[in-house]
Amino acid sequence: MIKRQIEERALYFTKKYPVVTITGPRQSGKTTLVENLFKDHEYYSLENPITRAQIQEDPSILFLPEGKKIIIDEVQRIPDLLSFIQVHADKQKINGQFIITGSQSLLLSDKVSQTLAGRTAMLKLLPFSLSEMKSHEEYSKDDYEDWIFRGFYPRIYDQKMVPSDFFPFYFETYLQRDVREIQNVRDLSQFSNFVKLCAGRVGQLVDYSSLANDAGVSINTAKGWLSLLEASYVVTLLNPYYKNLNKRIIKSPKLYFIDVGLASFLLDIQNPKQLSTHYLRGNLFENLIILELLKNRFNNAQLSNLYFFRESNKNEVDCIMEENELKAIEIKSAKSFSNSFIDGLKSFARFSEMKARNGHVIYGGEESFTFKDFNIISWRDIESIYK
Repeated sequence: MIKRQIEERALYFTKKYPVVTITGPRQSGKTTLVENLFKDHEYYSLENPITRAQIQEDPSILFLPEGKKIIIDEVQRIPDLLSFIQVHADKQKINGQFIITGSQSLLLSDKVSQTLAGRTAMLKLLPFSLSEMKSHEEYSKDDYEDWIFRGFYPRIYDQKMVPSDFFPFYFETYLQRDVREIQNVRDLSQFSNFVKLCAGRVGQLVDYSSLANDAGVSINTAKGWLSLLEASYVVTLLNPYYKNLNKRIIKSPKLYFIDVGLASFLLDIQNPKQLSTHYLRGNLFENLIILELLKNRFNNAQLSNLYFFRESNKNEVDCIMEENELKAIEIKSAKSFSNSFIDGLKSFARFSEMKARNGHVIYGGEESFTFKDFNIISWRDIESIYK
């Protein structure tokens, strides 16, 4: 079994909080994680209709005897349980007593923050990362096109599935269950088309007007549907970097998929070789790298703090990481380095007074080196950017 990077932080927070909440997309490995990590906890899955009915009728069965440690999987199925957990957490004051999971980020996070404020740590578990998969010898030497095509959902690797055996059913289940559970979308075929249109805009600025026109819906509907995709861990949005914090919110974000394999499926990519000439190859590689950076932050219980930079003269940098010192990251799918790759980094360094050593190019090649004080990093060595 592949060890998950988030395990260390999950165990750490059980010593600090009575409740640990783990959210993430369906099939990202939440259940496997909590069952293996917390073997002394009694497990309840609210996906099981019998278990769900019993608990809805009498929630007290979860909490007896007093002090019992429990895992509640997919807690958003009975959101009122959060109030019971609050009462018992306050009464018993046992750190690590309750482990709860859910697959709807915004919906669940709002309810958890309202009910369990100060009582829970919040972790996000995304599908496998490249760093985690390095231990899997069968795939460790694959090209980045293979990873873009397959994506990172654990079931694909646990069951040795080809993407065409996984993604159609995953997407259909998502439409039939999560979409209707979070929001009353009447025309699922129109919504399905909307998601495919989003895949065609991966790595690009969100133009709500264009997206709405192409989908045949109003701008407000397009905004609502995009929020729904965010809430259910299908897409994530990267805001622009400005020194003025307010501008980061009001300017157009860039769109990425939580799993690049799902984006490839929605783009009807049939095999990795097709990516070599695909018009969105660079965008999909950018999606791959952005999500690796995001997974690393979430696995370490950090906020995203990822942005992109674009000046009015169209100088841009694909990713700005806001830490103690700013890091700027340019992403290029080309397998050979070009001097022009650092142009955006030089522009951002002038804008922000960033030191060159904090400028990085992650590219599709195999060698990592330094060029004019900037760090040129092979996609295979992406972990070096965190050091």
